[in-house]
Amino acid sequence: MAVTLAEVAAHAGVSPATVSRVLNGGYPVAGGTRTRVEQAVEELGYVANGPARALAAATSDLVGVLVHDVADSFFGILAGSLQRALSPVGRSDIRRLAVVCNTEGDPSAELAYLTLLEGQRAGGVVLTGGAVEEPGHTAALAARIARMASTGAPVVLCGRPPLPVPPGLPVATVMFDDHGGAFRLAEHLLTLGHRRIAYVAGPPDLSTTRERLAGHQAALFRHDPALAETCAPLTVHAGFERSAGYDATRELLRRGAPFTAVAAANDTVATGVAAALHDAGIRIPQDVSVAGFDDLPFCVDTAPALTTVRVPLREAGGLAAHLVTGRRQPPPGGITTLPTELMVRGSTGPPPAAKRSRR
Repeated sequence: MAVTLAEVAAHAGVSPATVSRVLNGGYPVAGGTRTRVEQAVEELGYVANGPARALAAATSDLVGVLVHDVADSFFGILAGSLQRALSPVGRSDIRRLAVVCNTEGDPSAELAYLTLLEGQRAGGVVLTGGAVEEPGHTAALAARIARMASTGAPVVLCGRPPLPVPPGLPVATVMFDDHGGAFRLAEHLLTLGHRRIAYVAGPPDLSTTRERLAGHQAALFRHDPALAETCAPLTVHAGFERSAGYDATRELLRRGAPFTAVAAANDTVATGVAAALHDAGIRIPQDVSVAGFDDLPFCVDTAPALTTVRVPLREAGGLAAHLVTGRRQPPPGGITTLPTELMVRGSTGPPPAAKRSRR
């Protein structure tokens, strides 16, 4: 039989109301009393009735975390750091239950999960990864988020642009400087002497793809306006998987236009790029330089180590957790932009002589 709140109160020698205050958090309870209640909860194995608490409070300790692909290291790192910050060790009074929802990048799945979380009276929601930039979906997503936020449940958009929601709602945005990172990466390749730079971009309808591609093109244009036009045929849109990078590179090689460097949409794509070049007998970086984006853990273990752009995923996860639980208030305007950092490693170097440029 399940242990009741009254039994915990009797075991700890306090009132049921005091037990409720300790379990719900946010109420002043003396340290010794809190310790006795927590020990009683542990000894008796008490488990709070989540649905009943949610019904009574019109909210719950549940926080929904929407990711594109939980198997992708980008989202795994982000979700992991967010979950740790939601349930810090030794702080049972502020812990939250993170429920990770894998959308596979499907806009309809994104909306469906939000509906389910709303039905569960989620205490907050964090949406991660690039946003699908289709007007109909953007409008539907903004309406759904505004409806959830109007009940008092905070919403955090992490790694995506802000949405057009009414002012005053608890909706915060945590963005990455993808544009600046891509600009600095392209500038690095240009400084090395590369002029024929191929670019394997992500899916064309994602906000992340737009920002990174725009930063890349801005660097080319700043160096020489003609370069942006020259390199346009060397741009290929693909997915964010390793196989997408491999296939895109094979396509670049089939086109026959020479290039001395490849910038990839992310690190996973860059590994596919490197594999395709290797299979074609092309050396990195002696023949073609390769660069990625995100600075995932495996980047230092590739041969050669991958030049990339560090995205502060762990910092973003912690910040999103503090925002969605109200432990930190967003800045005026509700938008925080986290900086990215160029990480130069062995996969990039000066271009070979013109006679050795690959076709």
